[in-house]
Amino acid sequence: HAAASACPLLAFAVLLALPGLAAGVTRRYTFNVGMTSVTRLCGTKSIPTVNGQFPGPRLDAREGDRLVVTVHNHMSRNVSFHWHGLRQLRNGWADGPAYITQCPVQPGQSYVYDFTVAGQRGTLWWHAHLSWLRVHLYGPLLILPGLGVPYPFAAPYKEVPIMFGEWFKADTESVISQALQTGAGPNVSDAYTFNGLPGPTYNCSSKDTYTLKVQPGRMYMLRLINSALNDELFFGIANHTLTVVEADANYVKPFTVSTLVISPGQTMNVLLTTSANPSSQAFAMAIAPYTNTQGTFDNTTAAAVLQYDATTAPSSAQNLPLPALPRYNDTNAVARFTSNFRSLASAQYPARVPRAVDRHVLFTVGLGTDPCPSNQTCQGPNGTKFAASINNNSFVRPRSALLEAHYQRRYAGVLMANFPTTPPHPFNYTGTPPNNTFVAHGTRVVPLKFNTSVELVMQGTAIQGAESHPLHMHGFNFFVVGQGFGNYDPINDPAKYNLVDPVERNTVSVPTAGWVAVRFLADNPGNLYRHLLACLTCMYSCLLGSGQCRLIRCASCGRCVAYALPL
Repeated sequence: HAAASACPLLAFAVLLALPGLAAGVTRRYTFNVGMTSVTRLCGTKSIPTVNGQFPGPRLDAREGDRLVVTVHNHMSRNVSFHWHGLRQLRNGWADGPAYITQCPVQPGQSYVYDFTVAGQRGTLWWHAHLSWLRVHLYGPLLILPGLGVPYPFAAPYKEVPIMFGEWFKADTESVISQALQTGAGPNVSDAYTFNGLPGPTYNCSSKDTYTLKVQPGRMYMLRLINSALNDELFFGIANHTLTVVEADANYVKPFTVSTLVISPGQTMNVLLTTSANPSSQAFAMAIAPYTNTQGTFDNTTAAAVLQYDATTAPSSAQNLPLPALPRYNDTNAVARFTSNFRSLASAQYPARVPRAVDRHVLFTVGLGTDPCPSNQTCQGPNGTKFAASINNNSFVRPRSALLEAHYQRRYAGVLMANFPTTPPHPFNYTGTPPNNTFVAHGTRVVPLKFNTSVELVMQGTAIQGAESHPLHMHGFNFFVVGQGFGNYDPINDPAKYNLVDPVERNTVSVPTAGWVAVRFLADNPGNLYRHLLACLTCMYSCLLGSGQCRLIRCASCGRCVAYALPL
């Protein structure tokens, strides 16, 4: 959402407040984006990759480092990249969402992402941010603390990134294109993956099994990333427990579980202490979905191997007992796990949650419908099209780029600063849906003045069935101060808020038939935005297609930036 631009004196103050910037180094990476043949699930298909790798290359940085990533697009389609969870301080043009902060990198063209890691350390990730290209275009972004700065827990023997993903036998661009055309929910994936490998629970996949080799009596830090499009995932390791120490690149008070759940876009660092005298040479790791959707979903389980004897060939997971994961619709298990998260709230890592609130915002999120065009047949509810919305508003791609309109102050005909901050038509959000489920359309924003403290309550709805909705905020972290089931009660629920040590995140799930309250400080000027993740795919229709681009000069920074002008 748009916020007032900052003056050069503010930029100087920000630099003074972030001494780690001066101590960093510049790390340069090159992304050659092209098509690569990959075989999974008994078939071979051509998929987009970075440098021929699936998943893509790992980016390493240290707090305070500058990253310069040069992208060369060798595909026949546009692409852009987002650095998920990174605070782009006054640097929105490096954030990556196509047609919002940049024009996409067109076929045969290049683009340089140039940004600094300021005040952050932990596990983040990068992915394509146009259409469904992130099904294949993704990789880890690992940020170490500054030199000489220890972890607030015992140092692990080894750190291992593990990315959970999905595999589709079909061409994924065709899948989303068909869904947008017919208005139906998109076809679901055929398998889940560990670092791109589905494992032995699927046909032809026993050799495509991820194996984590460990030594007895050691502590490992698993950097978990859910890069799946649509699915929240349960994860566990048979006969082992996991201690959660970080969420979305923010340290948390450690807690130990046998099973965790991680939503699309979220990251989690967990400590695994291996047995000094293991009862077996190998144990199964597994992921399986959590969902309450009324439609179809990928109800399968992917397996990988935790292997103690690192000197022998990898063990087969074919006959290993799987860990006991909750049922796919066990909302209570998810709620119990989520309730464990607390910020460290220490002197070194304080929880700077806003105590006073300048703006209160209530967003209802969920699925509504659009009428079916007269010249086609639609496959949504009762012959309509599914449409995602917030406060009954579904986004429409503007005729000019939002950032261009923002910096040139030419809003007329592009966007309106009247996004509803409360539901325009209140109803029993988690009860009986209204008779009219059609959504409104528009390119609307909520303007915020610099340093405004905001409380945002996101209320799930049951219009097309109650389900969990992951949401991600670009350019900001936020504090999760409260959540619950049913309809949010503005009188009684705030009294239950945690304003002492709430968890700080960049992605959160609105509970099934429930609500979540977050607070943040609008201290990162620019044209940033919040979006429902891809489980509400209809919202992304505004990001499809092609556009013409031109260079303009940013009014507040003096740099030349490329923006999209949709055809």
